[in-house]
Amino acid sequence: MDRELFRTVKQATRNHARVLYHRLVCRLPHLLAVTLLLVVLPPLVSTLSLDALWADARANAPLLAAACAGCFAAAYAYAMSRPRPVFLVDLAGYKPGPEHEATRARAIRQFGLAGGFDDESMSFQKRMMERSGLGEATHFPASLMSIPVDMCLRTARDESEAVVFGVVDELLAKTGVPAGDIGIVIANSSLYSPTPSFVSLIVNRYRLREDVVSHNLSGMGCSAGIIAIDLAKHLLQVHPDTYALVVSTENITLNAYLGNNRPMLVTNTLFRVGGAAVLLSNRRADRARAKYQLIHTVRTHRGASDRSYGCVTQEEDDTGKRVGVSLSKELMSVAGDALRTNITTLGPLVLPLSEQLRFLATVVLKRVFLRSDVKPHIPDFTLALEHFCIHAGGRGVLDELERSLKLSAWHMEPSRMTLYRFGNTSSSSLWYELSYCEAKGRIKKGDRVWQIAFGSGFKCNSAVWKALRAVDAAESLGPWAQDVDVLPVHVPKVVPIDDDEASYKPTN
Repeated sequence: MDRELFRTVKQATRNHARVLYHRLVCRLPHLLAVTLLLVVLPPLVSTLSLDALWADARANAPLLAAACAGCFAAAYAYAMSRPRPVFLVDLAGYKPGPEHEATRARAIRQFGLAGGFDDESMSFQKRMMERSGLGEATHFPASLMSIPVDMCLRTARDESEAVVFGVVDELLAKTGVPAGDIGIVIANSSLYSPTPSFVSLIVNRYRLREDVVSHNLSGMGCSAGIIAIDLAKHLLQVHPDTYALVVSTENITLNAYLGNNRPMLVTNTLFRVGGAAVLLSNRRADRARAKYQLIHTVRTHRGASDRSYGCVTQEEDDTGKRVGVSLSKELMSVAGDALRTNITTLGPLVLPLSEQLRFLATVVLKRVFLRSDVKPHIPDFTLALEHFCIHAGGRGVLDELERSLKLSAWHMEPSRMTLYRFGNTSSSSLWYELSYCEAKGRIKKGDRVWQIAFGSGFKCNSAVWKALRAVDAAESLGPWAQDVDVLPVHVPKVVPIDDDEASYKPTN
């Protein structure tokens, strides 16, 4: 048995053991109580009359009261030891105004006017955008729409404030929660980390209380949104009766690349303005109005591998004058490895036992008994999950996951339409996708949603939510209000860009 197989089987076995252990521990008090009743009650009933029982209880009243108090204390301790439920009250996604919309041709033309690109780089960006899966109305910040472009801290701050304040204002208005009731604030932005931080910006703008618990995440890539949710989940276990505000965004102003290093040019064709805010609660009273309950979070970090660690890096190009994010050619392979590790952990938590056994059986047959005719079994996650929100990192990523997980076009629709309408908005893309499911009226009570995100480092993170009620589509249009009736649309693999519309005349 090779090392990779051993790790896979060991991890799966550990996950099974953990699930069985938790189920046993949760049911142990009930089993003990039922066993006690079955053992003690029949002899008492058969040997004593009700009058005798009552007389015996009166004679031993202090002892009986102490026993009742002990049972109550044990029940209370058991109830308090159980994890606090985490509810998602509501969410909001940012949609810039129409003045920020740009067709693909206009985006190419604007890059050309920005200067610094040679003809080969311009041709490469045009080809990439034709195959990107993006539509004709994605959003750029004002700093990149101007001529010349205005890339500085001031305009970067303007972009971030518009996004963050926009989504938080909308979220607070939708939920009706006073800002003073928020006890936890978590913000994530990978490449742009200003001082004061994003959480300080939020605390200052909304005058949050002085004891608010705040965390600012940076450098965590496009999967930081799930990391923020996982962090909020743990914080809500130790801070009772409170709300957690999670804000996910990225900044485009300072992260457009204007050089000629090809691996760094890809980000220009994919990343666009976006952001989202989510309000979580551990108040049991919020269960009645909350949309979802968080069921599982699974985080996978393969940074110990140099190959995984170096596949997405921010660095200077060969000239030493331009900074960009370089994407390795091994990115898809690394993402696949991270996904397999992640679903090995998640599978036992959500999949039926039959699917888990089939998966392990094919692994053993293929690796241990060297049966080359046995095809690897990909678990059917549609048996346990109704909706899939896969990070809209690019068309290639979505194609690969659709094939690997054997998902239908319907399952992939939220991710593909998010990429088409908003582009890659980094960590916030998962919330646009969930909002799409809501706007289409797909979320029914009891449905389970799987969010999957990838990030530099390299990381693959998952979150599973359970719908507590059917979500009213009319009240959950969010950023899709103007588009829900015309989507989905068919997006060909290659959509040519008119050369005349994309042409530009560089300024001296």
